[in-house]
Amino acid sequence: MKITLRQLQIFLAVAQSGSTTAAAGMVALSQSAASAALNELEHLLGVQLFDRVGKRLVLNDSGRQLLPQARHMLDAAQTIERQFADPMAGSELHIGASTTIGSYLLPAMIAAYRKEHTGARVRALVANTADIVDAVVNFEVDAGLIEGPCHADDVEVEPWMTDELIVVAAPRHPILQGGRKITLKMLRAADWLLREAGSGTREAVEHALIPYLHYLPSSFEFGNSEAIKRATAEGLGISCLSRSVVQDMIESRKLVELATPLPSLRRHFYMVVSRHRAPSPSLGKLLDFCRQWAHRPSSPH
Repeated sequence: MKITLRQLQIFLAVAQSGSTTAAAGMVALSQSAASAALNELEHLLGVQLFDRVGKRLVLNDSGRQLLPQARHMLDAAQTIERQFADPMAGSELHIGASTTIGSYLLPAMIAAYRKEHTGARVRALVANTADIVDAVVNFEVDAGLIEGPCHADDVEVEPWMTDELIVVAAPRHPILQGGRKITLKMLRAADWLLREAGSGTREAVEHALIPYLHYLPSSFEFGNSEAIKRATAEGLGISCLSRSVVQDMIESRKLVELATPLPSLRRHFYMVVSRHRAPSPSLGKLLDFCRQWAHRPSSPH
């Protein structure tokens, strides 16, 4: 297709003003350039668009047929220009988040982001860490926020924030009875409630605990931290979860944080993007917002 937006712009200017001289002034061209562009458009379409009435150019049937289409094309072009002049206008980002982040951090973060960027739309995919990394690699999401180490070769990984892991149990769990000091031997003998294989939380917990406990005897495995939290409150076992996940049940006394001989347990959350994706301005703004969010006083780090 050889028709240009410039030709359509000149056509509209002539239709509005009635002459190529006046149209040239409207589009900042010489009269000869405007006249040549109009002639070229008519040549490409194989029709005359105007009737010459004295010194005026008046739209004929062909010109009236083209008029709404030309307006539509130029309006669409202007919309594109406005969209990229303001990257947030009309943009939709697809963000992947592993389960703990997606359930406990992402909702408040996206709400705050949209307050700052009212034109932005964000679609979230929540899954375990391995699935989110796969989604980034396969261009199914623009970026991912994950809570476990990333082993893929085709992504760039940036430490995002740190998260505190704590060991919790139900108030009536046997490990708390008698006021005994909790030992590593007692932790090794306990039934542990764990996330499924492939979960960032599972990998982080194993990385944090196995150097001290040597192994984790799993009583049950669950697909999300909320299920583990509630099963722990029912006394099915003990668990190691993000403080942000269990804080509400600690405050309501349905769970108790265990005073263990373990050192402070922390893990990194990460931002991941594909090495092969050129970041858009809107994605860059969202990632910058995530970085700033990580340093807010309320953030879990």
